[in-house]
Amino acid sequence: MPNLSRLHFPSRPLATFVAALVLTLPASMTAATQSRTSLAATVNTLIGTQDEGNTFPGASAPFGMIQASPIGSHYAGWRYGDEKILGIGHSFLSGAGCWEQGGQVSVLPVTGSIAPGGSFDTKTSKAFDQKTYGARYTLEGGAHEAGYFKARLTDYGGIDVETTAMPRASAERYTWAANVDTGHVLVNVSQANAKHRVIGSEVRVVGDHAVEGKITTVSFCGGHQYSTWFRIEFDRPFTAFGVWGQAGGTPGARYSMESEYEPLNGAWLSFGLKGGRSVTATTAISHVDIEGARNNLRAEGMQGGKLIGFDAMRASVQRDWEKELAKVKIDGGSADDRSVFYTALYHTFLQPMTGNDADGRYRGYDDKIHRADGWTYYEYFSLWDTYRAQNQLLALLQPQRARDIGRTLIAIDAQNGWLPKWGYADFDTNTMTGDPVTPFLVDLWRYGALKGMENEAWTALRKNAWGVPPLSSRSEGRAGNVNYLAHGFVMFDRTFPAKGMDVDPGNGGSATFEYAAADCSLAQMAQALGHGDDAKALQSRAGNWRNLWDAKLSEPESAFVGFPRPKLEGGDWFTPPSGQYSPRSHYGFHEGTAWQYQWMVPQDVPALAAAMGGREQMGKRLDAFFAWDAIGADPQAARKTWVGGAYDYYGQYRFNPNNEPTMLVPSLYSLIGQPWKTAGVLRAAQTLFTNAPNGVTGNDDLGTMSAWYLFSTLGFSPLMSGTGEMLLLPPRYPRITLDLGEGRMLRVEAPTAKPGAASAVSSVKFDGKPVSNVWLDVDALRRGGTLQYTLSDTPDPNGWGTRVQDAPAPACPATTH
Repeated sequence: MPNLSRLHFPSRPLATFVAALVLTLPASMTAATQSRTSLAATVNTLIGTQDEGNTFPGASAPFGMIQASPIGSHYAGWRYGDEKILGIGHSFLSGAGCWEQGGQVSVLPVTGSIAPGGSFDTKTSKAFDQKTYGARYTLEGGAHEAGYFKARLTDYGGIDVETTAMPRASAERYTWAANVDTGHVLVNVSQANAKHRVIGSEVRVVGDHAVEGKITTVSFCGGHQYSTWFRIEFDRPFTAFGVWGQAGGTPGARYSMESEYEPLNGAWLSFGLKGGRSVTATTAISHVDIEGARNNLRAEGMQGGKLIGFDAMRASVQRDWEKELAKVKIDGGSADDRSVFYTALYHTFLQPMTGNDADGRYRGYDDKIHRADGWTYYEYFSLWDTYRAQNQLLALLQPQRARDIGRTLIAIDAQNGWLPKWGYADFDTNTMTGDPVTPFLVDLWRYGALKGMENEAWTALRKNAWGVPPLSSRSEGRAGNVNYLAHGFVMFDRTFPAKGMDVDPGNGGSATFEYAAADCSLAQMAQALGHGDDAKALQSRAGNWRNLWDAKLSEPESAFVGFPRPKLEGGDWFTPPSGQYSPRSHYGFHEGTAWQYQWMVPQDVPALAAAMGGREQMGKRLDAFFAWDAIGADPQAARKTWVGGAYDYYGQYRFNPNNEPTMLVPSLYSLIGQPWKTAGVLRAAQTLFTNAPNGVTGNDDLGTMSAWYLFSTLGFSPLMSGTGEMLLLPPRYPRITLDLGEGRMLRVEAPTAKPGAASAVSSVKFDGKPVSNVWLDVDALRRGGTLQYTLSDTPDPNGWGTRVQDAPAPACPATTH
């Protein structure tokens, strides 16, 4: 792929042509120009901004509350190839798939007259619609690094726009053309990202340097209303101002408030440019109140009562990014390899977001104001996604943040009465299904992040595992628990009332498999904490997947027999109108099919193999699932043989590298004695991550797909939640060093490793001692040490990791059911 971290594209229509051209250029053209001056500059924030990756290209601090990024035509913000930048918004998620998200406080520099009949006709509000005044742009000569973004607006005489951000305050610098005498800054509080409903907004011009306001939105897949307060302070006085609303524009007015039924609202500030062409706007937001936004701006955007300035803020945040990205150092690989790797690490370190203001206050799930004293409260938990990879990577590389994340979830339970499923700002959206919070929290416990909080976490998790939130609670929890606890499965019922977009009985097949895996995860914690009776009950429930295994269900297309199949409330198998249930159908499984969910039994792989007819038959079924003959011979075949579209969930029987449910499946080869095929599948998957705008697979889902990619390169990856088992696999690079904190370093060495090359593990040593198993305990890795691999380009079917005893014992074996 071309060097997109230094190659910039003009706006449409030329941009579309150039983008199509450069995406076909050979990777060899990039190495000579790739900058290695800093890890922050190695990051390419354009990766994931195309083909529903849904990342944002603008600036953010690690785990920052505020982001400063362009708004375009897409519901997630700006999309590579968009014709216009409509504004610079100040709240973005990275890679989320739901509509109604982000983009609040849309700011754009412009030129022209703001007057009756002028460029911005104050006789009507229509001129103040961002879809009307948005500017064409070019990325030529710009930048898209960790903590810094730059583009040029080609409309309005040419205006350079730069953004940077601290955790709670951001800055934009606008530089107008030399021949412009007056520049304006539009602050649009009534519009955000496409599909994000602004219910109401207010804006107030304060003195001659600042603007403040409040925006209330309905967010995330038909979620809940919440408010964002903001303050913007400029580094020089504005010479004129006004507001717009239902009645049009009013010069000299300082306040405006409108609802979604009068959908245009905002303020303009005018600056004389004869004394200097640039204006810097420093912005802070809060989910608490306006004083929180003011405090955040003072704490992180000012020093000694004065704004710190754009360059100082950029230097500070890029130092922070350099420190965070240096937690993993890789040797070897091309410039593109390094950009892909460090951009994935960057995406992994964006969420969850800082939720408390600089004074420690935050708005809890009970809508009351609480204070985090000496720790950080976090917001935005895409748990159905992040529990599978991103959570474990943060627990390894960010142990203090992981501890605060766990503490946050415990606080949410205390204030909300229940643990969340998909937490957005200060409410549970109930988006997605299953029980993701259980493996998420249990893994934090297993990785040592909950020391001193184990009992609180257990109490919350047990309540979640045995209960159902009442109708009065906003949380949905395990909505399918009544039937699951009584009969051992979540019934398939698309008429079941939901509190959000999703509800577990609506996808009873996948919910049953996810509940069972979560139960086994929690059983590990229960046993360790001395809750023996609960541990036995949970271990038994871990076998509930077998209640939905139809041993007689055959598929004519493949001749395989035995698949998961949803059941109705009374226990009858679900049968569609056609009279024949297909494992490729859309019935009963969330964002997937029975073909894809049949593998979700990490708690008891031997029992799964038995249900499929034994290890050999399971291997054949895996071969069909991955199209092994094709991708084993040519890893590039993954693009044609695997599921291709971000939302192509149904009618599928192949591996879907764009979504989370099949993320763990490559490891199953290693658990049935064929570890070289795990390596081959991951090698093929790595070809899908490139240094290009379409360089992630599907929605990046708050860093989840990026974290999965990273684990595929590091030489180890997490297995069954709660066990601490880490699968061993070929590293992508000859030497990798991970800083685990407190002086602990983990070194992974594989001298013959080369990105993209076929490789199988011949032997493994940890701290000089041979390892015959295909796994290590995470506690050993967390202490640091040296993990050494000997690799071969030819697998040995009877070599390392192929014996039955080389795989870990099942966490919840069938005999306990």
